[in-house]
Amino acid sequence: MIAIDTPHGEARVHLHEAKGATAAVVLGHGAGGGVGAPDLEAARDAALAQDVTVALVEQPYLVAGRKSSPPANQLDTAWIAVMEHLAGSDLAGLRLITGGRSAGARVACRTAAVTGAAAVLCLAFPLQPPARKGKEPRPSRLDELEAVSLPLLIVQGVSDQFGMPPEDERWTLVKVAGNHSLRSDLPAVAAAVGEWLPAVSG
Repeated sequence: MIAIDTPHGEARVHLHEAKGATAAVVLGHGAGGGVGAPDLEAARDAALAQDVTVALVEQPYLVAGRKSSPPANQLDTAWIAVMEHLAGSDLAGLRLITGGRSAGARVACRTAAVTGAAAVLCLAFPLQPPARKGKEPRPSRLDELEAVSLPLLIVQGVSDQFGMPPEDERWTLVKVAGNHSLRSDLPAVAAAVGEWLPAVSG
């Protein structure tokens, strides 16, 4: 495990090195869970099977034991600090693919232009927050996907309560069984990642 100081506290990176790797996938967790989420593990295993190094990043709030996610700008700033550290040390010289599940996918999208990413991987992108009873629907996050000008893979459960991104030539959308957790068909998640990686990791 690697401890990295950020402007918002210590982040932790769980590094899984692949022998002879020329690329690395750096993934963040969701707002309510950690780096042990089943879909993150499935993506990790798919990448390692192709000799791609994987770094799973714990945001400072999670390291500090806080359950509620901080504002987006704090998440983004901490992520950028982690990426700068990794690019200059443990992952130096590797082609970097960033991403994550749910909130972590949003962070990767928002920061893709400044982290030196070659591509972005989104697991269970939280497109449309479910409406709260008696409240107006909250805005869609489609603009965060549309802002990514890099190769982009979205793996989404067909029953995801946060909705389904539209088909678009700007990204690859893979629909798998299940909801936002993506637990229903982890082999399909791994297959989607495994099929996409060769084109962006070489």
